[in-house]
Amino acid sequence: MSYLLRNKILKAVDNVSLELHKGESLGIAGESGCGKSTLVSAIMRNLSPPGKITAGRIYLDELEITKLSDKEFDSKIRWKKISIIFQGAMNTLDPVYIIKSQIKDIFQTHGQIYDNNKVVKIMENVGLDKSVLEKYPHELSGGMKQRIVIAMALVLEPDIIIADEPTTALDVLVQTQIITLLKKLKEKGISIILISHDLALISELVDKIGIMYAGKIIEFNLTKEIIFSPKHPYTQHLIFSTPQLGDPFREKDIKF
Repeated sequence: MSYLLRNKILKAVDNVSLELHKGESLGIAGESGCGKSTLVSAIMRNLSPPGKITAGRIYLDELEITKLSDKEFDSKIRWKKISIIFQGAMNTLDPVYIIKSQIKDIFQTHGQIYDNNKVVKIMENVGLDKSVLEKYPHELSGGMKQRIVIAMALVLEPDIIIADEPTTALDVLVQTQIITLLKKLKEKGISIILISHDLALISELVDKIGIMYAGKIIEFNLTKEIIFSPKHPYTQHLIFSTPQLGDPFREKDIKF
C-alpha cells in the first residue's frame, strides 16, 4: 500500500505476508501509526486517495481478490465474505437513521430481502434487545453501538471478520464483553483478524500474532511464543510495556 507524494511513492505498508485459515484468529499488534489500519483498509478497498495497492496479491480461497473491480468486490466480497468492524462505532453509524434502516441497506445493497427474524436473532447473539432496531444511534451507549456494528458485520454471514480496535474508547467492563463476544464468534467457526496496539487484550483471543512496526511485520508466531518468548527487541519492548503484578520491569535487559 503506497501513497504518491510529490511524484514519489511513500510505502505505508510494505512486504507484509500473512495467512489465515478457516476458524483461526489472527492478531496484528503494534504502536499507533505502524500501518495496522492501513493494512486492513487495503484488504477492504477502503484506502482514501491517493493511497492504493501498488504491488502484491490477496487471495480468498483460490480467488485473487486484488484483480476484482470495485463493483465485483462490493457484490461478491464486502459484507458477504469479509466484514469489518471499524474502530469508533460512534463514527460508523449514520446519526439520522434508525438502526433497522441502516441494517436494511446492507441487505438491499446485495440484492437480498431484509430478514427481520434473522436480524433479531443476531441482535440477541450480541446481547441486544430487538427494541434497539427502532432507535437512533444517539439513544444508545457506546457499548451498545459497538455491538450493533458487530451485528451489522454478521448479517450476511461472512467467513472473515476484521475487527479494527473494536474496544477503543470503551470502559474495561464493555471491553471484556466485546472480547467475550468475539470469542463466541470464533467458536462458531468464523475467522477473525483483530487489530490492536494492546497485546494483553488480543492475546486473550487470537491463535497467532503478527507484530507490526514501520509498515512491516517484524515478528510472526503463535500467541504463546510471542507473549512468552518474543524474539525481536521491539516485540520485547511491547511485552514489557504492559505492567505485570509481581514481575519487575526489566527493560535494561533488552538490547538493540
